[in-house]
Amino acid sequence: MTERFQLMLDWLASLSILNQTTFSQPVPASSDASFRRYYRIEVDSEDGRQTCIVMDAPPEHEDCRPFVRVSQQLEQIGLNVPVVLEQDLHQGFLLLSDLGCRTYLSELSEQSAETLYRDAFQALVTLQSEGKRFDGSLPPYDQTLLTREMALFNDWLGEQHLNLSLNKLEQAAWQQTQSVLIQSALAQPQVYVHRDYHSRNLMITEKHNPGVLDFQDAVKGPLSYDLMSLIRDCYIRWPMEQVKEWQREYFLMLVEKKILSEADWSGFIKSSDFMGIQRHLKAAGIFARLFHRDGKEGYLNDIPTTVGYIVEVGKHYSEMQDLVSWIESKMWRLLTDVNNQTKAV
Repeated sequence: MTERFQLMLDWLASLSILNQTTFSQPVPASSDASFRRYYRIEVDSEDGRQTCIVMDAPPEHEDCRPFVRVSQQLEQIGLNVPVVLEQDLHQGFLLLSDLGCRTYLSELSEQSAETLYRDAFQALVTLQSEGKRFDGSLPPYDQTLLTREMALFNDWLGEQHLNLSLNKLEQAAWQQTQSVLIQSALAQPQVYVHRDYHSRNLMITEKHNPGVLDFQDAVKGPLSYDLMSLIRDCYIRWPMEQVKEWQREYFLMLVEKKILSEADWSGFIKSSDFMGIQRHLKAAGIFARLFHRDGKEGYLNDIPTTVGYIVEVGKHYSEMQDLVSWIESKMWRLLTDVNNQTKAV
């Protein structure tokens, strides 16, 4: 038993909400790409044995305050999120209501996708239409943040993981590509953005589906960001034709809410495609960083799908041809070789 785990047990034992009940030994519920860890406990209550989630967020690495703040906002907006039952911001512990174990990723199939995604679209439209009241409390998804995120692709995937450097011409082309993507993102309507809205962070719930997790990095940013996180998911891939159908379905929901008009369709497709490319540049870099900095090898398996999206979508736009050509000519084979060598060690 680690000192941190004992500290968590002592905190749980001190809670008035639990001191009249018996709770079980915490067992791992999940972990994520940060330093946060999650445990599930069983608690005696008037309604019988129930479960809660304990978030362990070491304060030297994580700040629980954004999670608490955003959780309260999303609950007010009308989304199904974990309720913060108890908190100790100094020690980095939260006691949360439990949304269960059924992630979208674990149960998505050709048969279930339409229903599950429709629920997720409806929740997302609610977030974007009703979240306006909290605009002033959110950090902006501005040029600085967009640039810093895309830099992860070259810094961590290119240079650190693949030992692949850009020459002067490639560097100029890379700067131009980033500029196009940034301008496109900032030109979109700016809304409440979850920022990690995908199949691992959506839970299947019997009532008020989906349950929404991992929202603490929310920002005010581009309208299409969360949509592309969902339908061009790094962890599950759908045919391009299906993705286009979902883009259209979501677009019509935005039109119905008067967030967009029918005349915005062609611009919406291009801006959302560019938004997806920006996100996947970031994600591919993060996956490489998780391996090299944090020792999390499993994320290497997600890099080919993520980079594949960039190529698949970018081929349709002249502004992305330099990026696509560089990936196809210099990155693809090297990426496969390095990943295979890493897994063999």
